[in-house]
Amino acid sequence: MENTNMGTGTNAKRLFYGSCFALISTALSFSIRAGILKQLGEELSFSAEQLGFINSMWFLGFPISMVIGGLIYHKVGGKVIMQFAFFAHAIGIIMTIYATSYTGLLVSTLLIGLGNGCTEAACNPMIADAFKGSKMSTMLNRFHMWFPGGIVIGSLLSNFMTAEEISWQSQIWMIMIPTVIYAVLFWGQSWPKAKIKEAATIGSNLQAMLSPLFIFMLLCMALTAISEFGPQQWSGLILEKSGANPMLILALVTGLMAVARFFGGAVVKKFDQTGVLLGSAVLATIGIYLFSTQTGEMAYVAAVFFALGVAYFWPNMIGFVADKIPKSGALGMSIIGAVGMFANSIFSPIIGSWIDTDKAAAEANGLTGDQLDLVAGQATLGSMVTFPALLIVLFTILFFWVKSRKNTKEVISA
Repeated sequence: MENTNMGTGTNAKRLFYGSCFALISTALSFSIRAGILKQLGEELSFSAEQLGFINSMWFLGFPISMVIGGLIYHKVGGKVIMQFAFFAHAIGIIMTIYATSYTGLLVSTLLIGLGNGCTEAACNPMIADAFKGSKMSTMLNRFHMWFPGGIVIGSLLSNFMTAEEISWQSQIWMIMIPTVIYAVLFWGQSWPKAKIKEAATIGSNLQAMLSPLFIFMLLCMALTAISEFGPQQWSGLILEKSGANPMLILALVTGLMAVARFFGGAVVKKFDQTGVLLGSAVLATIGIYLFSTQTGEMAYVAAVFFALGVAYFWPNMIGFVADKIPKSGALGMSIIGAVGMFANSIFSPIIGSWIDTDKAAAEANGLTGDQLDLVAGQATLGSMVTFPALLIVLFTILFFWVKSRKNTKEVISA
């Protein structure tokens, strides 16, 4: 079929739809696995620590395959990377279903994580090469909307199946559905070539990535990823103690993120990536601050601000690199995403230590039970406000720096 770099041919559309189903596989592997943890632990007699290590394999595999995929993208092609993604997803899913040992689940979860990372490594540069200008921003945002969208689907599906006492193995089989669909959509398709010749060489990629702008964006990516995932990892317990329904909060946040990303192209066209990122930092700061100070019904207001704030972080950080630092190529997009994942893995235990410290302080003040958890949790969320607050400063600098250039691409490429 016709290969196009303009996003007008059937090939580009089919590749895009395949990418969306691949990201749905990633989202389902995240949400369904979270939903079956209790069943998994009870049936196989795993401790909470063992379940934690199993889950950590998902996060470990993700950045590893993103970096490797970015390095080899222009050598082997996105098609080969997605063939490996299908292999890793399919084998990982089947191994999980038939696993009877701790080691088996560690390996199967790592394979699924590797498949997820390959999806990001192959699909982000494909979309960047297949579409251009504001159309590229639109398609990147719509691609990334399927992560929160898939989490909503997976969470509802897992809750329903668990309530109906359907086995955790049957729930894992559900991940295979979008996996088979993306394999069929990608089958026999040609992938677009790099828009810029230099983007296809590792030397040019590395040179572009050593620029002050790319290094600056790495710092911003670490902060945006922590701002997005950090509060969500701890807010469930905290919100439950405050009188809010954690599942409603999750549905509200992920649902709003999906809708916001669907319309992301029009927003980026009006404000550019820099304006969108700055506005997102402001909204995320307000949202996390409200989470740290409000209880009950106001938690839902906080969720709205938080969702609208973090919705545009990930796709537009990727889009900024693709649009403003094009010579960094597939490797640059993979590295920027991997840094976000690594930042979360580094800060997760740090945030956990903040929880411990804040609990100790609350206990010293005589608090116990739900009140202890609520006060300590809100204190930790208060500390997390620092991350998006720093981004307001950094994105303000970026906004005016980019605005001062009449032709940003030429300046950066020089």
